[in-house]
Amino acid sequence: MTTHPTTPPPLQPYPGLPLTLTDVGEGRPVLLLHGGAGPASMTAIADHFTPDHRVLTPTHPGWNDAPRPDWFTGVDGLVETYLDLLDDLRLHDVLVLGSSFGGWLAAEMAVRDRGRRRIGQLVLAGAIGPEVPGHAVRMPTPAPGVPGPSPEAIRTMLAYTRPDLADPKLLHRLARVTVPTLAVWGEHDAVVTPDFGRVYAAAIPDARFEVIPGAGHLPWQEAPDTVLATIDAFVTAGENRPC
Repeated sequence: MTTHPTTPPPLQPYPGLPLTLTDVGEGRPVLLLHGGAGPASMTAIADHFTPDHRVLTPTHPGWNDAPRPDWFTGVDGLVETYLDLLDDLRLHDVLVLGSSFGGWLAAEMAVRDRGRRRIGQLVLAGAIGPEVPGHAVRMPTPAPGVPGPSPEAIRTMLAYTRPDLADPKLLHRLARVTVPTLAVWGEHDAVVTPDFGRVYAAAIPDARFEVIPGAGHLPWQEAPDTVLATIDAFVTAGENRPC
């Protein structure tokens, strides 16, 4: 396995904002954006992609003791940081996969990246972000033995999302996403229901929506084989599409 030395610019995108980043493997780049449960919740996905891809897993400032300056708040700050990271590393055609809060970041990145081609494909897993009337976002309550967000992680997430956990403008802006998109949702997701996910996916042109039977908010923990096969089929179809 190749571990890429991270140079100072990517690790310090702005003065006073160090960025914790795991960067391993070789091949087409994959950016994994975690939700409230933290980067450990993405380990199964990272392990799956690492043999054939370059996998980048940042730790959002504020999680796992990663520094978050008081001035660094709002979803837009994280979105611009990660788009700048792709620029700093000179990456393009990146597969961006976001889970829960990380899905919000991934979707907003795709909205803002149009025409730049830094992002090549988008996977949203139980993503939050848009305001969907009649479908509130519920704070997760992990089952025993299943990793979930700590109280500190919840407080940090609220520094980015504010208490409403949604952007009322995002659902309308999703029409500007131009990259192939897959939305995967656990059948029993109690944070954002599959009906929320259907509205989310329908707002993105030509997005594909898949429900994972028997799974919850982190579907690769409950149904890893089904989820990974679904994502692999989507990624392969995108890589084989005409340029």
